[in-house]
Amino acid sequence: MKYLFAYSIPVIGMIGIYFGGFWTYAALLFAFVMIPLLELILPIDEKNYDTETISKRLHNKFFDVLLLLNVPIVYGAILFSLYRITQNQLPIYEIIGMTLSLGIILGANGINVAHELGHRNTMFEKIMGKILLIPSHYTHFFIEHNHGHHLHVSTPEDPSTAKFNQSLYSFWFQTVTGTYSKAWQIQKKLNKIENRSLLSIKNDMFWFTVIQVTYLLTIYYFFGFTGLFFAIFSGIVGFLLLETINYIEHYGLKRNQLASGRYERVTEKHSWNSNHVLGRIILYELTRHSDHHFKSQKKYQILEYHDVSPQMPYGYPTSMVLSFFPPLWFAVMNKRIPVNMK
Repeated sequence: MKYLFAYSIPVIGMIGIYFGGFWTYAALLFAFVMIPLLELILPIDEKNYDTETISKRLHNKFFDVLLLLNVPIVYGAILFSLYRITQNQLPIYEIIGMTLSLGIILGANGINVAHELGHRNTMFEKIMGKILLIPSHYTHFFIEHNHGHHLHVSTPEDPSTAKFNQSLYSFWFQTVTGTYSKAWQIQKKLNKIENRSLLSIKNDMFWFTVIQVTYLLTIYYFFGFTGLFFAIFSGIVGFLLLETINYIEHYGLKRNQLASGRYERVTEKHSWNSNHVLGRIILYELTRHSDHHFKSQKKYQILEYHDVSPQMPYGYPTSMVLSFFPPLWFAVMNKRIPVNMK
């Protein structure tokens, strides 16, 4: 039941947008002020589940339902926000607050959940994951993340791995452009291997492009230019939050290159782990990222802690705040990177 707290961001965000004014910044303050402060005082939980508990959690469908409920929650938040912003004359500060709040919802309960669903085996769950990526204009993430990032993580070939002493803002440019370009490269390779045409139902990047354009045109048709610009910029906030998480997840960590030219296989050492309980719940255990990359098919409710994994001194929400200030981030994190992995 603790994962119900993962809905706190959309609930607080929508309450703020409903009341308007400076309340529209409620999601921002909750995610990047309140949660970091709570993480400083709440305990760190390093415990793993025993075999019997793991089996029970895997067979409990409630964990899957909690993820899928984010689809109506996210799209409900979008429609409510679009209605409010187009039916009222709002001051610019309120529009900015609404954009940031919706963007945080799209990042935390949209892309983050889409990431989990994208690793599932059923077609239905994968489709739900793709649907959650649409509002953040990041459907290509589905291809690049599963076929690129997990293969090349912590190597120079991965646009989603931040280099040692690379600032967040430099990384944003690297990963946003690199991820999209890499997704097309992967898609072209898959098309060639399976002899697909441009209009093939399996040519995801073509259909993703059609779907993304259709999504924005639909919003323009019903909500005009105001709704269109609001949807575009809230989506940008959403994917920049995703890439901020990507930044802190692998910052400065490198896989060693072997004599053969290949890189060592991905282990629990190639992602930053955090056991801070609040971040774990809010992000559906994404903070146990080391285990996720070690065994990418494991469901969020059974991800484990490995003491060999590099440990973040703070939870993911707090670390995201630190990353916005590069000198502070470098001062905290550079000394924690294992010497043989820089």
